[in-house]
Amino acid sequence: MPHSPEEKKRVLTRVRKVRGQLDALERALEEGADCAPVLQQLAAIRGAINGVMAGVLESHLREEFTHLAGSEDSPGSIEDVVTLVRTYLR
Repeated sequence: MPHSPEEKKRVLTRVRKVRGQLDALERALEEGADCAPVLQQLAAIRGAINGVMAGVLESHLREEFTHLAGSEDSPGSIEDVVTLVRTYLR
């Protein structure tokens, strides 16, 4: 869960955009749209959801594990982990 008010607002804005994309997809399906635009919309929705998930996960990682970044036992930085997760979710 996003912890700051700015993060929460950013995530909610992205979720509302995804809802709009889903509504547009539903309309396209009801109207019998061609497959190519439907597939394109599905890919856009998948990307948007992955972006929301990456943002929430990044917020969580930063909140929970920032204190480890300065410890001697820490093999890498939180930035390395965030970059890895973002790369995986693309």
